[in-house]
This record gives sequence, C-alpha cells and structure tokens, in this order.
Amino acid sequence: QVQLVESGGGAVQAGGSLRLSCAASGSIFPINAMGWYRQAPGKQRELVATITSGSSTNYADSVKGRFTITRAKNTGYLQISSSKPEDTAVYYCWCNNGMDHWGKGTLVTVSS
Repeated sequence: QVQLVESGGGAVQAGGSLRLSCAASGSIFPINAMGWYRQAPGKQRELVATITSGSSTNYADSVKGRFTITRAKNTGYLQISSSKPEDTAVYYCWCNNGMDHWGKGTLVTVSS
C-alpha cells in the first residue's frame, strides 16, 4: 500500500513563497514519476508540475518560471515563488509506480 502525505500548505500574501512537501511511503518503488496537481474552488483538478525518475520536468504554462519541482528519494517538493491569488487551491501530490496514487491534499491560500 502506498501513502502520500503532503505538508507545507498555508496562507501567504501575493508575491510570497511556500514550499510543499510530499512524503511517499509503502510499496512505492520504483517511482516512475511524481508530481503536483491543484484544484481551485469550482474548478477541475489541473496539472501543476511533474518530475520523472530521470529528472525530466514538466510545468503548466501558468506556473512556469515561478514554481520548481524537485525530488529526493521518496520525497517530492514544490517550491512556489512569486505567488498569485489565482494560485489559491488545494494542492495534491501524485505518484506513479505503475499505478497512480494520490495524497489527500494541502490548502494554499494566496491573498492580494
């Protein structure tokens, strides 16, 4: 069984920074890719960023240049910089090891 636990969410003013973490445990290896998705109120869940086992990264256009995804062993990170009110959402950690796994989410609120 795989568990993904997010942390680091919270409230920040526009222009501020946050670092989200996702700790994966259980039968997680090998990890093919990890990533982050987000869901704002009244909107569908959307891709934010992913990173493969080979460290290739992919970002949504809306966060390019502001967000950075990294990974160290079984922990994934999302550095949020130059935050905007439209970044407000619940952020979900995702991991694929042949199957997709999801965390329960962490709320990020950016005030103007």
